[in-house]
Amino acid sequence: QGVKFTIGYSQRFNPKFAYVKQAIADGTIGRPVSALVSRHITRGLGKKISGRTKLSPAAMEATHDLDFILWCLEPAKPVRVYSQANYGAMREASGGDIPDTQYLMVTMDTGLSFVIGAGWSLPPGYPNFSSTWIEMIGTEGALHVDDSHRDVVLNTMQQGMRLPMSSMPGEFVGHAYAGPMKAETTHFLEAVGYDRPVLVTPEQARQVMEVYQAADLSAERHAAVELPLPAAPPIPQPTGGVR
Repeated sequence: QGVKFTIGYSQRFNPKFAYVKQAIADGTIGRPVSALVSRHITRGLGKKISGRTKLSPAAMEATHDLDFILWCLEPAKPVRVYSQANYGAMREASGGDIPDTQYLMVTMDTGLSFVIGAGWSLPPGYPNFSSTWIEMIGTEGALHVDDSHRDVVLNTMQQGMRLPMSSMPGEFVGHAYAGPMKAETTHFLEAVGYDRPVLVTPEQARQVMEVYQAADLSAERHAAVELPLPAAPPIPQPTGGVR
């Protein structure tokens, strides 16, 4: 009782993402009609992430964007998910069942549908590089967000081209911190210290998890999956005396 709990969906604290949320909430672009998010990271990061456990790009990459779009579209709820996975460099390099990219189409109970593409097989030239593109189309306008981090380019004789400050969590730059994780951490500390509500609730995070689980089922079955997912059967309890 009284314990604060939240989920680390740091992209809600990215000013560009927050601007999209605001443009919907204040009616700037009217009623949302469709949305697209494309996120790709390098295969070096993809190898690290996929090497921890058998989780898909939907579960590990698209999860932040699923949270973001579902947050933008509240109170609408997801009712159907269709997903496909594409194979290439990651399977060739590892020999495992690891896709390069996964695409998800999610239909909401309002009839709106959105698409998220997530991948982790960009060439290794950009360590920690994360590139995202957002399109949010509404009845009164459209919003396009370039979060590809091509605005700062470093090119050296030793390391070639680098895109600093492009990792999703962010990084220290001298006395400053570039990235949304600092704002996310400060928000949670203030929520605890001042007894304020957290921005990401457990219920929202559970909904995101259900959507990416449905996406993995859809990619496996090559068919759309309806939401909510059926409840898991209870674990059988042992019978008889204790031995």
